[in-house]
Amino acid sequence: MHKKWKAVLLAVLVLSFIFLCFVGWKVYGTYNQLDNIQKTKEESRFGQFDKNKGDEPPEWEGSERVNILLMGGDERGLVTDEVARSDSMIVVSFDPITKTIHLFSVLRDTHVDIPGYKSNRINTALSLGGPELAMKTIGNLTGLEIQYYVYVDFQGFIKLVDAVGGIDYFVEKDMRWSDSADDHMYDIDLKKGQQHLDGDKALQYVRFRHDKLSDFTRTERQRDFLKAIAAKLKSGWNLIRLPEILGEVTPYMESNMSVGDMRKLATLAYRSHQAGSAQIPPMELVTDEKVDGSSVLGIRSLDALKDYIQEKLSEDSSLTTPEPSP
Repeated sequence: MHKKWKAVLLAVLVLSFIFLCFVGWKVYGTYNQLDNIQKTKEESRFGQFDKNKGDEPPEWEGSERVNILLMGGDERGLVTDEVARSDSMIVVSFDPITKTIHLFSVLRDTHVDIPGYKSNRINTALSLGGPELAMKTIGNLTGLEIQYYVYVDFQGFIKLVDAVGGIDYFVEKDMRWSDSADDHMYDIDLKKGQQHLDGDKALQYVRFRHDKLSDFTRTERQRDFLKAIAAKLKSGWNLIRLPEILGEVTPYMESNMSVGDMRKLATLAYRSHQAGSAQIPPMELVTDEKVDGSSVLGIRSLDALKDYIQEKLSEDSSLTTPEPSP
């Protein structure tokens, strides 16, 4: 299915902060909703992929850094057993020692080596080998061990935003885009200014990519929108409504995390703060390349990229205070 735009779901971004709400797991009914996120092979949209011995993600013992790959895909128009590409990807990295959280959004057109396959865009790893291959591919790229994944589809994002009551947000400019591929069902028409975004409008905002820098601007916009979602999810009322919210979202979610894993991550997330976010690869390490006639993003130096990530992980932007005026 070819489209000039692909729906890029901020859901995988905002769902990282559902962990902040998992502190309410004791609320009646929440346990069963969380348990539904981990699907059986028969229930899973990735059930056709066999898990080879040695491909399992590393176990998290609880004291070392833990990394979660959040992915979103547009599943419209897929045939039986076809898997969407992960057109939105972010690594959420928790440090139990410093109690910090870092977010790394991955540009989907980054050209990388995919274990067991020829090199390709990084977002194809999910469709080629399922979540485990996507975790391994992004782990190789970043130099981070990826222990967990969370996947959500197109409708999951809409359901989540609606379930928390929508988001009051400032749209920085007029955003318009029309596409007849879906009978204009997913056209974008947003006005500049402060407004209330329901699920459909919020999806329009995070999908918009028709900026001068396209995906670069979009990923930055997504990270900013994340803060508004996180604040809404942490509100007392939404914590009380947690079972209801999860009930709306879990049919569209999938993860390798058990309820026990989520409980541990909930405790860590509640005690942690967001220390920084970044795009990978950063602009200074990106090269424009052509592969088989298609434009992709190359990386100047894989070692430099890994060093960049480690540098970002050592920073804490929450400690930065503006210098006093003279």
